[in-house]
Amino acid sequence: MVLQETIRTERLILRPFALTDVPQVKALAADRRIFETTLSVPCPYEDDVVEAWIATHQRCFYEGLGVVFAICLTSGPLIGAVSLSADGLFNRAELGYWIGVAYWNRGYCTEAAKVVIEYGFKVLSCHKIAARHFAGNFSSGRVLEKIGMNREGVLRDEVMKDGKYLTVELYGMMNPNEE
Repeated sequence: MVLQETIRTERLILRPFALTDVPQVKALAADRRIFETTLSVPCPYEDDVVEAWIATHQRCFYEGLGVVFAICLTSGPLIGAVSLSADGLFNRAELGYWIGVAYWNRGYCTEAAKVVIEYGFKVLSCHKIAARHFAGNFSSGRVLEKIGMNREGVLRDEVMKDGKYLTVELYGMMNPNEE
C-alpha cells in the first residue's frame, strides 16, 4: 500500500491530516472570512464535522479520488489545507485551498499550491488541473496566476452559498510535462 507522502518546501511542510489536528482546524476555520471565501468550509466548524472531514482523506487517497494536505509551517503550526480532487474519467483534478486569516498575504498559499500542482502533474499524472474562486476574491485569483494558471472564464451564478447564487472565476493549467 502506497502512503501519502509529505512534501517539504523552504517554509512549509505539507503532510496528511491527523485527528490530532482537529483543534487547530477548528480554531483556524472559526474566522468567518474562511467561510466567506470557500464553498465547503462551514462556520462554525464543529469537532465532529472536522473529524468526519479528516476521516475521508485516507479513503479518497487510496481510491484515487484525490489528496488533501495539511499546510504547516516548518516551525510546526498548521495554517491551512490544500487539495486536489481527481476526476479520473477526464484525467484532471481541481485544486482547492484555504489558509488561516492570520497567515494571509505572506505567500504561503502560493507556495503550497505550486508544489501541489507539481505533485498533481508528476505523481498523479493529471493532464489538466483547474481551480475556481468566487468573483471578487482577488487574492485567490492572484495565487492562481502566480502558480501559472490561466483564467479560462466566468461561470455566472454557478454555486449557491447562504441562499445566494455566486459567480465563480475558472482557471486552468495543462501538464507541462506532456508538451
